Amino acid sequence: MTEAKISVPTTAFSRAGERRQNVTERPGADENGFGRLTPRRTEILRALAACEDFVSAQLLHAGLRASGSRVGLSTVYRALTALAAAGRADVVRDTNGERLFRYRPGTDHQHYLICRRCGLSEPVDSTAVEAWADRVAELSGFADVHHTVELTGICATCLRAVTTVG
Repeated sequence: MTEAKISVPTTAFSRAGERRQNVTERPGADENGFGRLTPRRTEILRALAACEDFVSAQLLHAGLRASGSRVGLSTVYRALTALAAAGRADVVRDTNGERLFRYRPGTDHQHYLICRRCGLSEPVDSTAVEAWADRVAELSGFADVHHTVELTGICATCLRAVTTVG
């Protein structure tokens, strides 16, 4: 995914802009283990929720700064890491190993098929993967098993662009 052009809508960074998801905005609220929802964390959460696809901490930070926010990059990293740990963000790694984040509105984790060229991400039915992971855990005697499955490819739009150029 090194060539991916991750787009973040500018409305994601507007303090007054609309959000894609309903996000709790009360400072001090605990968003499913996310911790104290400070004004900065609320700002980061709103920006992440407005993003359609996965986004890096640096890109999210750059968009926030461009909109006039004074949030620091380390604060963005800490907030995204806390969101992921609380199960409120999905995380994948790009081909360089950088973590990319996507807001998770529910508590069930999701698996995605991600375009390596443009970064488009589509949720996929992962019933078989979940059943397999549960069975492996049961057979092994392990508890509290977590798993990561990353599916990448080239989306239809990028594939058409490649075949018409070449």
